[in-house]
Amino acid sequence: MTDTTTTAPAHGVTISEAAADKVHRLLVQEGRDDLRLRVAVQPGGCSGLIYQLYFDERVLDGDAVVEFPAADGATVEVVVDRMSVPYLDDSKIDFEDSIEKQGFTIDNPNAQGSCACGDSFS
Repeated sequence: MTDTTTTAPAHGVTISEAAADKVHRLLVQEGRDDLRLRVAVQPGGCSGLIYQLYFDERVLDGDAVVEFPAADGATVEVVVDRMSVPYLDDSKIDFEDSIEKQGFTIDNPNAQGSCACGDSFS
């Protein structure tokens, strides 16, 4: 069962206002209102596990879905599959847009180590 109205993230992942606004802007740019941000952990990378962030129109059995406020009164949905929830508990997704870096970041307190690229963790 999914609960898209809960205020406490069922999947333990939170998303900053900047990240929610960027997700919303990307969806508006694509002209899609049927997509949600899927966050997953997959085997791979230098340290054993990699993050996957992508837009998905599906909600699968066992997915945890939480809505977050975005710009202009809109909301964005963040989906985490059942297998990824324990790896992402208490993680925060942010979006940086500076001269040094542009892109989404994940601050994951469960990661015991990561590689230099920052895309892989253990």
